[in-house]
Amino acid sequence: MKAANFTLPSTNKKNFTLKESLGKYVVLYFYPKDDTPGCTIETNDFNKLLSKFKKLDCEIYGISKDSLKSHDKFKDKYKIKFDLLADEEKEVLKKYKVWGKKKFMGREFMGIIRTTYLIDKKGKILKVWDNVKVKDHAKEVLETLQNIVKK
Repeated sequence: MKAANFTLPSTNKKNFTLKESLGKYVVLYFYPKDDTPGCTIETNDFNKLLSKFKKLDCEIYGISKDSLKSHDKFKDKYKIKFDLLADEEKEVLKKYKVWGKKKFMGREFMGIIRTTYLIDKKGKILKVWDNVKVKDHAKEVLETLQNIVKK
């Protein structure tokens, strides 16, 4: 399946458009909120492995509904070396079906379901991780990509 194209504001002060990244592998990981425990672990893990992803010709982008201002603070605080994309209108979140009902401590509410997409150089979705558990997730994504690149 082809990944749906989109354009979102990025922490690099430009707009990011998915189809402009054709020719590289892309990891899009959708996370609930900047600077919260699980999201911080996940983001830091991708950050630690960034050079290994780059060697495989792969870009990483984190997406949440937080503002660019919030993303910038989050990036600075943890020295994140890749761009975060702001989807305040939830358009991309809905397009990628990651906006939905969540349960926490018996309460139901709408939110971002932690999901990661691995997209190939032609814009095709190679793998989707739903309801991601953050521990070792970035490593698993990297290993999946390494196995694909080897083929």
